[in-house]
This record gives sequence, C-alpha cells and structure tokens, in this order.
Amino acid sequence: MTTVRGTSVDIPTPDGTADAYLASPDDNSPHPAVLFYMDAFGLRPHLRKMADRLAEAGYTVLVPNVFYRHGPAPVFDLPDFIDPQERPGLWEQIAPVLQSLTPELVTRDAGAYLDWLAARPEAADGPVGTTGYCMGTRLALRTAAAHPERVAAAAGFHGGGLATDDPDSPHLLAGSITAELYFGHADQDHSLPPEQIERLDKALTDAGVRHRAEVYTGARHGYTQADTAMYDAEATERHWEALLSLLGRTL
Repeated sequence: MTTVRGTSVDIPTPDGTADAYLASPDDNSPHPAVLFYMDAFGLRPHLRKMADRLAEAGYTVLVPNVFYRHGPAPVFDLPDFIDPQERPGLWEQIAPVLQSLTPELVTRDAGAYLDWLAARPEAADGPVGTTGYCMGTRLALRTAAAHPERVAAAAGFHGGGLATDDPDSPHLLAGSITAELYFGHADQDHSLPPEQIERLDKALTDAGVRHRAEVYTGARHGYTQADTAMYDAEATERHWEALLSLLGRTL
C-alpha cells in the first residue's frame, strides 16, 4: 500500500488565505493533481480520509476550505456523526455561508487553487482533475468551465442544483467545458430531481461535452459521507471505481 503524506497548508487568494489539506504519495515524486471540492459540512476528518485514499491511488490531492472567508476549518461546530436530528440546526449556520459563495468568488478562488497546485513539487506538470461532493459538484463544474485549458476531468457525486432555472445555473456553462465529465447521481435526492438530470444531460450533449451520468439506485444525497446518516457503502465503492477510472484515462 502506498504511504501517504498529508499536511495542512495555506493558499493565498485574491481575498485572503484559504486553509486546505494536501495529500500525496510519500515518495518525493510528482503526481497528477486533483482539486477536491468539499460538501457543505466543510473540511473535516472524513474528507481528509477520502483525500488520503485518492492519494494512495497515485494522486496529489488538494482539499480547500472553500468557506475560508468565514474562518478556518471547521467553520461549523459539527458533531462526530451528522444525523437528521442535527441537520436543522446545522443548516441555520450553513445556509447563509453557502449563499455567500457566489459563482464569481468560486471562479476567482479556483484560479488561486490551480495556480498554487501548479507550483507545488508534489504536483506533476500537465492537466488536473477535479471532483466535488454535494455542493462541491457545482464548484467542480465551474472550475472546469473557467479553466478548460487546465482541467481534463471533472466528477461530481450526489450534486444538487446542477440544472436549475437560475440565470447562473451550472449547466449553462456546458459550452465552455472541454474536460471529460462523470456524475454519480443519487436517485433519492430532492436537490437534483429527474428533470434537472435530463436538462444537464441535454446541455452537455448539445455542447459536445464527453460525459457519463449514472443514477445510483437506492442512494441518498450525501451517500459518500461516512460521518453522516446518508452514507451508503455500496454506492461509495461504486463512486471510487468511477472516479479512479475517469482520472486514470484523462490525467
């Protein structure tokens, strides 16, 4: 098994300093880079474990605290296990922070994250991949659209709000994306109903974007997050297979 080196890092951005977690194989060699976008609960031990697993597969993985404007992680007081009873109170904290992360800020931050990765000795020259979870799927899509010359692969799992009626909906960026995309949708997910899945697929198809979207039967929103009640072990392993396959053929 590959030994992984994980460390906390700081990334300068146009608006301050973003704290982040960096994981890479501990072999003093450069590896293809992956920008890993968190879910709304934020940078925490479970996401560090996920980054470590991706690094074990041979990647240099950066997980930024995208809510850094509101303080270093953990931005919210999270329980060790997030169950439905905890969620209402948590969402009162999370919702305004999430809403403050506008598409313009996401795009500006993405450039800073990619520039920082490009300068790191752990990251190989060449294109990068990105993967996102829940709200992080939207960030991955925006990053791929804003930096088509740099992002070769983008994946999203149990993402929500990907093809809404809003004028800044992520699916409207399809024409700017050159990366290959993969989506692992949850079939029990109120944040991405079937009509949005269809709208997203049509936008990507019409734009000629290479993509594959699968609906994971029985999976709920948040199925990859083992520190929540939404976790689904079988769906999570399916996600790992799909993600590693995408990265393996594009980076």
